[in-house]
Amino acid sequence: QVQLAESGGGSVQAGGSLNLSCTASGYITSSGCLGWFRQAPGNEREGVAGIYSGRFTTYAASVKGRFTISQDNAKNTLYLQMNSLKPEDTAIYYCAADCTWYAFSNLKSTGFPYWGQGTQVTVSS
Repeated sequence: QVQLAESGGGSVQAGGSLNLSCTASGYITSSGCLGWFRQAPGNEREGVAGIYSGRFTTYAASVKGRFTISQDNAKNTLYLQMNSLKPEDTAIYYCAADCTWYAFSNLKSTGFPYWGQGTQVTVSS
């Protein structure tokens, strides 16, 4: 059974940084496909970043250059380093796993069958 648990959310001022973590059990991150998504109130869930087999990464245009996705295979943990945060980054952030190449490259939430419970990120101006 795959279980994902996010942590690291919180409240920061614009321009600040946060590092989100997602610990996976029942899933091997080193050879897998994982991603970060976010959902703000009243908005649809949107893809933020993805990583495939620990080598390939992709980012939404809105976060490219500010966010970095990475993983620690020894800890089976996925990370999202978020810098230069903006108020529009405020959302619940979810990690997801076991995507196809198509879902990864297009950050399609429907292609990720496993999800964590989410962690709140709030950025104030």
